Amino acid sequence: MAGYLTNLLLLALLVFILVLVIRTRRLFPVVVLAGAYSLVSAAMFVNLDAVDVAFTEAAVGAGISTVLFLATMAYLPAVEKTPPEAKGIGHILPALIICLLAGALLVAAAVELPPVGDPTAPPQTHVAPRYLEESGSFLKIPNVVTTVLASYRGFDTFGETVVVFTAGLGVLVLLAGFTRTARAVKPGTAKTDQGEGDNA
Repeated sequence: MAGYLTNLLLLALLVFILVLVIRTRRLFPVVVLAGAYSLVSAAMFVNLDAVDVAFTEAAVGAGISTVLFLATMAYLPAVEKTPPEAKGIGHILPALIICLLAGALLVAAAVELPPVGDPTAPPQTHVAPRYLEESGSFLKIPNVVTTVLASYRGFDTFGETVVVFTAGLGVLVLLAGFTRTARAVKPGTAKTDQGEGDNA
């Protein structure tokens, strides 16, 4: 019961942060709130006994990503453009409907999942015994976790590595200035967004 209430509290906190992100019109608060969102998500993963996922979320989502976003902001103009005025709920209605439908489908799918830790669930009766039996005798790898990550889930791990590597390359290219013209600010002069746009 305590774990259930903790998850509800963390979920409510995630929704609260999400609303703040949507309503915030400045980049710096959005970056900070995104890091807080990842940190709360990591806490929820810990409560769900997914410590490895929580560690990754905290390190990558709340740590490295936040630092990279802040480093990237150093290359942006100090004065942000004035955000456009809100046009009511009409312009976000299609996206809202899609999100609600996708959320309903995910909730419906989650309801059909077996309880956490159910010994009769398919993963416990089908793949887990095979992993335990074949790890040492067939693949000659004594550590079952290594067997799962490097062999049975090899393509999944390879895909994750490619995604992280591609993201790192993108950040390096961005920070190196290949996608943005270097701008020098003279002491005592003020830059405006309009001026930045004209010079770009």
